Amino acid sequence: MPFSLLKFGLNKDFPFEQVADLPSPTDLKSHYDVVIIGGGGHGVATAYYLAKYHGITNIAVLEKAYLGGGNTARNTAVIRSNYLTSAGVRFYTESVKLYERLSNEFDFNIMYSQRGQLTLAHTDATVRAFRQRAEVNKHFGGRTELIDRQAVGELVPSLNLDPAGLPILAGLWHLDGATARHDAVAWGYAKGATQRGVELHQLTEVTGVDIEAGRVTGVQTNRGKVSCGCVVQAVSGLSADVSRMAGFHLPIVAYPLQAMVTQPVKPFLDPHVSSSALHCYVHQTSRGEIVIGGGSDPYPLYGTRSTLELKEGLIASAVEMFPFMSEMRLMRQWAGITDMTSDYSPIMGLSPVENYYLDAGWGTWGFKATPICGVTMAELVASGGKVPDLIAPFSLDRFDAFRQVNEMGATAASH
Repeated sequence: MPFSLLKFGLNKDFPFEQVADLPSPTDLKSHYDVVIIGGGGHGVATAYYLAKYHGITNIAVLEKAYLGGGNTARNTAVIRSNYLTSAGVRFYTESVKLYERLSNEFDFNIMYSQRGQLTLAHTDATVRAFRQRAEVNKHFGGRTELIDRQAVGELVPSLNLDPAGLPILAGLWHLDGATARHDAVAWGYAKGATQRGVELHQLTEVTGVDIEAGRVTGVQTNRGKVSCGCVVQAVSGLSADVSRMAGFHLPIVAYPLQAMVTQPVKPFLDPHVSSSALHCYVHQTSRGEIVIGGGSDPYPLYGTRSTLELKEGLIASAVEMFPFMSEMRLMRQWAGITDMTSDYSPIMGLSPVENYYLDAGWGTWGFKATPICGVTMAELVASGGKVPDLIAPFSLDRFDAFRQVNEMGATAASH
């Protein structure tokens, strides 16, 4: 077997195509049917589904830096659907289903790994809340259940069942919890989109939005002006700034979100484990590194610098859950910019400007929604503005009509 595998690997006639083979840069055309601002996962996913399923290929994806270099590259790659509201659970459940078959759709391995997510309950009130969440999840197709302390210990034998003097009473076990390689997701969508004629323009920053009679007509960039039929805004942490170019305000505040990773060690942790009291989550990557994350920084800021204060707090909580991790070394730390709404749910659909569509307000849950955002935003654009039922609850006007979709506390941290 090893010799045949070696022979297969060294065969120069094997038709291997690298995923990095994207088209060479080109000049901007004067007009596109669709301009997508933002070359992260959501932007290229929208372009991909527009091209593949709706036949719309005269599309320009404009990215001010490089493909997937924003929040797509700065998250912890967690995928789940165990949210609080019926709207949230339905939406993210569909995204999980798409993720499960994404490698086959791309013909490219995104390293999707279904490992489950365990959220720990330390109080009776949390146990009651988890019981309700489990029922909502099961009703809308998610695989989530409440398990007791003994089952928690059996599921994660290395876990300290009494961290920081806060005994674990129960856990919310979400079998659909998973991880995927975030850059592979972005490259897979980008490759599929560009193969169908979509243009990806990196190092192309949008500096203005042209509006006539309440309708978007084009965008201004550092490489010139482009006219278009419609615009999709998918810029994550910069959502409020870009919307101001189009002349309207979004109820979004940007906060830094930090995470870190340790040196690689032998596998000991399969599920994703988070604590509702310690505001910390931990999981082990396929390379053996331990990813540690938590809540957003407590102050608004457009910055991606790491801080010692948050590092110390997250490490202390992680060591409370897994005491032996105190002997491990931290390898790197990073931060992203989250676009938070007051109800911790996204803003999707129509904007005050005609033919200017919003994919914003993702906070810390944007990566897990990447496939379903692409599908629904493509439907929205292709239909000429008919909002899909799945994203109707996330409309911008919900804040004026007091129809918030409250997902605060949907995980073990501020997000």
